[in-house]
Amino acid sequence: MKKYRLGMHLVPFFKDTPLSNLSTFDVERYKKHRLEQEAAPGTINRELAALSHLYSKAVEWKWIDHKPLIIKRLKKDSGRITYLTTDQIARILEEAEKDQNQHIHAFMMIGLETSMRRMEILSIQLEHIDLKKRTIYIPKAKAGAREQPITSNLSVFLANYINKMPAGETRLFPADKAKDGHVVAIEKPFRRVVIAAGLDPAQVVRHTLRHTAITHLVQAGVDLPTVQRISGHKTLQMVVKYSHQNGDHIQAAMNKLENRYKAAGKK
Repeated sequence: MKKYRLGMHLVPFFKDTPLSNLSTFDVERYKKHRLEQEAAPGTINRELAALSHLYSKAVEWKWIDHKPLIIKRLKKDSGRITYLTTDQIARILEEAEKDQNQHIHAFMMIGLETSMRRMEILSIQLEHIDLKKRTIYIPKAKAGAREQPITSNLSVFLANYINKMPAGETRLFPADKAKDGHVVAIEKPFRRVVIAAGLDPAQVVRHTLRHTAITHLVQAGVDLPTVQRISGHKTLQMVVKYSHQNGDHIQAAMNKLENRYKAAGKK
């Protein structure tokens, strides 16, 4: 995971700047950059921990005399997860379909019906979509390569979406001028759609789609190990926080407990 955090985020940002030349201000710039990418504070803190580890080893190996900066971790929020209701989902998809951006509707559909992360969605290759098996292969997922299951509704949507694409296309979200050949930024149309749906863009961000899908899986009564399999979380503990969400499923669970006691009392 340290290699992943270095390769995906730290090295691309700091490039070839020597460790001895980085300053506390540079680290603050990095934190601001990652927050603007809507990375969670816990995720950024783990990346900062990887950077701190580099300094510890550099001092131990006498590559540098001392750690020349202060790396302050971000404060984590209370763990409250913002997610969309079914009514809000309908509104946001309706506005996405009407939006001028050709990719935003598909992006939101996939996010809401799979819980995939932003870059997992944007980097989808057509050859990795298996509509018969209803899966999308993700070769560079955060917790390792995986096959992402998809709904039958999304399978039908993708079949129609792909049929309208130009012949010879290899990416679901192609961008010829992009280094990796696919769209990497979708912030502006996302924000536009959120506002059009009457929602607050400060509260509803791209990661909200993932939170929404996972939360509704839990509220539908899906067991947490299965949710973990669908969401691609590395550990079950990372999924447990979704089970704390208030919702009808909590009261339904308590009703089941009550009914079981009542049934036992009648015997």
